[in-house]
Amino acid sequence: MAAASGDQHARVTIRQVAVHAGVSEAAVSYALNGRPGVSEQTRARVLAAARELGWAPNIAARSLGTARANAVGMVLVRPPRVMVVDSFFTQMLSGVEAELNRNDVALVLHLVDDFAETIDVYRRWYAGRHVDGVILTDLRHGDPRPAALREIGLPAAVIGGGSEGFDLSGLSSVDADVTGTAQGIMSYLRALRHRDIARVAGPQELLHTTKRDAAYQAAVDSLGEIRYRSIDTNYSAADGMRATRELLSLAEPPTALVFDNDVMAAASLKVAHEMGLSVPGDFSVVAWDDSDLCQITVPEITAVVQVPALQAELTARALVTTLTSGGETHLTLPPGTLTARQSTRPPRPRHP
Repeated sequence: MAAASGDQHARVTIRQVAVHAGVSEAAVSYALNGRPGVSEQTRARVLAAARELGWAPNIAARSLGTARANAVGMVLVRPPRVMVVDSFFTQMLSGVEAELNRNDVALVLHLVDDFAETIDVYRRWYAGRHVDGVILTDLRHGDPRPAALREIGLPAAVIGGGSEGFDLSGLSSVDADVTGTAQGIMSYLRALRHRDIARVAGPQELLHTTKRDAAYQAAVDSLGEIRYRSIDTNYSAADGMRATRELLSLAEPPTALVFDNDVMAAASLKVAHEMGLSVPGDFSVVAWDDSDLCQITVPEITAVVQVPALQAELTARALVTTLTSGGETHLTLPPGTLTARQSTRPPRPRHP
């Protein structure tokens, strides 16, 4: 195949080189950027395909192949006020920092209001050699970030895993066993004789929300004799209170509420007080994420002890490994451990 003209060079993408060479985009990225992680035979095939298509890296790309910024980036689509009260993110950041500090790597944190801005930030970081790789969280359905990072050539690792049909090739990931965690929560409530259980879930566009949807439904199907329903929220205390009021105002309200985070679980206690109800007298409360907040409320909240700091730490470690020696890491942590506290007990008998 003849070499393309100068104007065509700019239009040749990593994806086109990957198809021509018969390898993954991740392999092309490693080969073209001079990174370890591919065999010499694959590297030679990729370079040959790039020459045939007339692909040429820009100056920034050449620099990235030989220079290190000793920094890792994270772009979070979160208002600062939300991060202050959400213990998951503080624990996540502490885990990332713990691993990066051990390797003398800095963390570059960038907050955006619009999800569409994230890829623009990645491109600026790559062009300016600000970071060597990035850590992703909150994967969404149809999330464009993994493919964009493969095309840009920026190594990445994901806190959380993908799902069937979701391409994470070229990226490392550390997931949590949501199926086992949901099974543990529902089995515990069923053992307390709860048969009407509702869940106050997170945003439906997030991949981990729908993964939990499937996990809870699988638990309900396996246990049987449970009426289960779910309401989506934005994870905030205000939205959690709105969903709690809606559920408790039903003609036959659920006897147990399961919340996708600790903030909404704690907020439900305020709703109970406003409505003249008691926890666990009128309904039981369980939080997916345990935190200090669950232990300082009255009553203390039954919660699943997750390990967001460890999950984030292992994700950062996976990315550092990619940057130093290449390759991908994919781990799944065991289910969280449910800690029973004062917010759960058997339901009161319902009178006709």
